[in-house]
Amino acid sequence: MASTLFTQNIIACVWDFDKTLIPEYMQAPLFRRFGVDEATFWAETNALAENYRRRGYHIAPEISYLNHLLTYVLAGKMPGLSNRLLRECGTEIKFYPGLPGFFASSRAWVKAKPEYAKHEIVLEHYVVSTGLAEMIRGSALAPQIDGIWACEFIENPLQPGFLKQKEFAMEAAAEIAQIGVMIDNTTKTRAIFEINKGTNRNPAIDVNAKVRPEDRRIPLQNMIYIADGPSDVPSFSVVKNGGGRTYAVYNPAVRAEFEQNDRLRQADRIDHYGPADYTAGSPTTNWLHLHIERICDRIVTDREAAVASRVSRPPRHLTATPEEEAAQAAKRAPKQTSFLE
Repeated sequence: MASTLFTQNIIACVWDFDKTLIPEYMQAPLFRRFGVDEATFWAETNALAENYRRRGYHIAPEISYLNHLLTYVLAGKMPGLSNRLLRECGTEIKFYPGLPGFFASSRAWVKAKPEYAKHEIVLEHYVVSTGLAEMIRGSALAPQIDGIWACEFIENPLQPGFLKQKEFAMEAAAEIAQIGVMIDNTTKTRAIFEINKGTNRNPAIDVNAKVRPEDRRIPLQNMIYIADGPSDVPSFSVVKNGGGRTYAVYNPAVRAEFEQNDRLRQADRIDHYGPADYTAGSPTTNWLHLHIERICDRIVTDREAAVASRVSRPPRHLTATPEEEAAQAAKRAPKQTSFLE
């Protein structure tokens, strides 16, 4: 008997990281550890593409900062930088108010209502970031995250001829040397479709495979995408056009971020926006709570309607109720003739 792949009773909050969950760039603790001036690093990164162009090279801006980090390692400015050190630096990441508690409390909202529990509705949280995966894994938020898409490095790259080797030297010093995964603002949309189709939970499902809407693990209409600005427009568009919700946040101390979000709202890129404050009762928490509940309510309605349309009513005995019997008797009784007629 044919069956659907997934029950589609899962809701996903998909989060950007920098300036969305944290007020600074996540690499800040890394720069502090090695005594690197953060402003100088980013200024150099932003100037790479133009300087390489003058030398006849072309470099994608999205990959510039990853390459420049590797250059700092090779130049001895960040000696011994490894994935372990990146994860250690992740422990120093400071979050906006209300985090990481919001991730746990929002799951509790969904579990609290009996009608949601009846249909086994659950909320999942995913991070899709152009930042560094190992730093996110080392952060205080990591235990609350169901999946991470972010940039990754390889240590000790395999050397030419490695297919003929039976053993590999284990004493080599761990140090990042190559880019393993690169996520930019366009490839974030691929991550959204992996979450949508369930590729992250079932590797047998290729993200490029054709999957019927009813067979996708988390429909786009069950998603809320939360980010901070124009660089996330591709992801905003995918989720919003698919029937999901989109929400932008801003640092309350930075008026320019507020204005940026307002422009996104005016351009209909997002459904709403609010301060990056995830404490109980904040505008952002209230909005997310409201729309998570609305998605839950729709799932309940859809599932109960499906049961009603697919399950026939059981046969019943043809015994009339007392009220029905009285009505039938009244119809059968002879008509009384009035003496006044």
